[in-house]
Amino acid sequence: MKIRTSEYFIREVFFSLKRNNWMSLASIGTVAVSLFVLGMFLILVMNMNKMASTLESQVEISVYLKEDISKADRRDLESDIRDMQGIEKITFVDKDEALQRFKERLGDQRFLLDALGDTNPLPDSYEVVVSQPELVKTAAAAISNFSGVETAKYGQDVVEHLFDITRLIRVFGLLLMALLAAATLFIISNTIRLTVFARRKEIAIMKYVGATDWFIRWPFMIEGMVLGFFGGILATITLRLAYTAMTAKIYSTLAFFPLLPVYPFLNYVSIVLLLSGMVIGALGSTISLKRFLKV
Repeated sequence: MKIRTSEYFIREVFFSLKRNNWMSLASIGTVAVSLFVLGMFLILVMNMNKMASTLESQVEISVYLKEDISKADRRDLESDIRDMQGIEKITFVDKDEALQRFKERLGDQRFLLDALGDTNPLPDSYEVVVSQPELVKTAAAAISNFSGVETAKYGQDVVEHLFDITRLIRVFGLLLMALLAAATLFIISNTIRLTVFARRKEIAIMKYVGATDWFIRWPFMIEGMVLGFFGGILATITLRLAYTAMTAKIYSTLAFFPLLPVYPFLNYVSIVLLLSGMVIGALGSTISLKRFLKV
């Protein structure tokens, strides 16, 4: 593309944006809202995936023992569990230690246990850690069949529910984004349509003197991409401020909460949003040109 032609395109885009300033601002605002929502859903889904993966990697099996198990049987059970494939660590937790942990977990609500008096309803147990998360289910099933075991439980249900919620959010986010994208395309195409209508005589003359279809199309497509780009910038800035504030707030109370770090994660999200804005802008221009320009 020649420098003079490029200058012409840029000049035409600038004058068009100035001529339809209110519609241009509406287009930029709509793109910004759409991309902000897209960014929020991306961040939410990716953080929930990370959370589920973190929980899955830390899943341990709680093996609750029967009340009448003898010390000899308990030692044999511990030996059998250690001999299983994929067992990384096994820790015995007696009922008194389990009750103390439960009280600490209750915090200010520990008075709820006062009704128990000196009674301890919790059983002795083992905490079993496996070397690979995918072994948890089969190991728990095998341990449940050992003599002296009341039950063997693990947190896989929590992880599976978390993945189900993530899938639901992803589907809902895609539907919402489709609606917002349609609204954005509609507004951008209307903005470009106003420009086309205002310059319809000029475009007809350009066609008569031999201007190519792409020569006519380029200024409008660039205008749409500019609208999308500025909308993407607004969405990116807002998203960065919101996510930075949110992570700071969460880490101030939950220091070990598994969130994706602000950098470089937000850099990748920003690139996706800016490119998406430009693509949406170009599509809006293309739709308008196809319908209202017979070129």
